Amino acid sequence: MSKHNPPPHGVEFVAETALPMQRGKYRVRAYRDHISGTEPLAIVWGDIEGRTGVPVRVHDECLTSEVLGSLKCDCKDQLDHALDYIRDRDGGVVLYLRQEGRGIGLANKIAAYALQQEGLDTVDANRALGLPDDARRYHAAAAILTDLHLDGIQLMTNNPRKIERLQAHGVNIQGRIPVVVETNPHSEGYIEAKVARMGHMMEAEDGDAPQRSIIALVSK
Repeated sequence: MSKHNPPPHGVEFVAETALPMQRGKYRVRAYRDHISGTEPLAIVWGDIEGRTGVPVRVHDECLTSEVLGSLKCDCKDQLDHALDYIRDRDGGVVLYLRQEGRGIGLANKIAAYALQQEGLDTVDANRALGLPDDARRYHAAAAILTDLHLDGIQLMTNNPRKIERLQAHGVNIQGRIPVVVETNPHSEGYIEAKVARMGHMMEAEDGDAPQRSIIALVSK
């Protein structure tokens, strides 16, 4: 993309490199989001540009689990699962968006954790701090998918809001691939709150097949 032209949706491609990782050698594409001031990544396996039905995980940064090893959530497990999934199926993308704590930021997330330690769940802790349940934005994800020429994806998610917001940005979601990972005693309350309070879908309907029923639901 020419730097003389305004980037689509405020997101500018910067560079791509081959990155050897513990799970294999992936292509990593770096972007600058001029709206949020963050630098999202596309972690790619295979030649996916221009294909349809490509598995895509839109993943949000979680420093506490991915760097510190926190057991309070399933974020790192979901990231690892997604990276393995696109590798084992010889093609896919993990978009890594820099919006910690469902978009409220790291310090606010720790403040919410302190309230959860006193007995509030993840939703009520945010509200007690005067923060939204979910402040994440997905314009950057839509722009990166456009840059990759992906028209029609299989979205790896359990979150109906993510489906709805991506569709609102024009992303053609052909189906849903559930992301089901094991819980632990520290994360069970968080997972239960996501299901009960935020409508997350934690069970696969057809084994390993992408779920399609939710797509019709959020399209109405």
